[in-house]
Amino acid sequence: MTPSIPLTGRTALITGSTAGIGRAAALLLAEAGAEVIVTGRDISRGNDTVATITRAGGRARFLAADLTDLASLRALAEAAGAVDVLVNNAAVQPLSPAVSQDIDGFDAAIAVNLRAPYFLTAAIAPAMLARGSGSIVNISSMTATTAMAGFSVYTATKAAMEALTRTWAAEFSPSGVRVNAVSPGPTRTEAVLTAVAEALGAGGEAQLGELTLLGRMAEPREIAEVILFLAEDRSSYLTGAVLAADAGRTAA
Repeated sequence: MTPSIPLTGRTALITGSTAGIGRAAALLLAEAGAEVIVTGRDISRGNDTVATITRAGGRARFLAADLTDLASLRALAEAAGAVDVLVNNAAVQPLSPAVSQDIDGFDAAIAVNLRAPYFLTAAIAPAMLARGSGSIVNISSMTATTAMAGFSVYTATKAAMEALTRTWAAEFSPSGVRVNAVSPGPTRTEAVLTAVAEALGAGGEAQLGELTLLGRMAEPREIAEVILFLAEDRSSYLTGAVLAADAGRTAA
């Protein structure tokens, strides 16, 4: 793989990049020339992602991190060094009606989906601000604006991330750091397919896809393409935006 122009010479840190949308984004940003820092708790999956990138001629390294642990989060930021593109992707999806949501699942979702990106961004952004450039991409969800029973905790964290996207844009963009978000619709990741099977049973995948105007779920690579757009200079006049990559689900 010969690195193309868009992200050559830049470093991208992508949380939760050992599977799903995060892994697809890691592969795609590496194709675009970035040196990718792959993160997650699963060392085997992390090393596999790095190996896939390097076999194709890209550059990547893996940093294990437990995003529920603030000490691990700080160590990740320190080990990453200077970062040009930060993709806050890692998330957990507790599936439960509000009346039966357990506190452990609630706390885990807050820790991974909200606290971790908040403090990782706070640790990474100062160097971006000092350089006067950088792109932060937050991964939201269509559930932030579309009601889905059983996803109350997940929905709340994603709505909060969209609010932070706007606030961080107001804080960082005058210094040259852009902050945007991608709001995916139903995507064929292992985590989503598992949740759909639990919630809807057999045929749930088709049911969920039919809710979109295109009548299908997204492939992770399709969401990664939107992340790449926000990471590179083609989107240089976008900040504080939330791009809906949901096949029209929230528009119709």
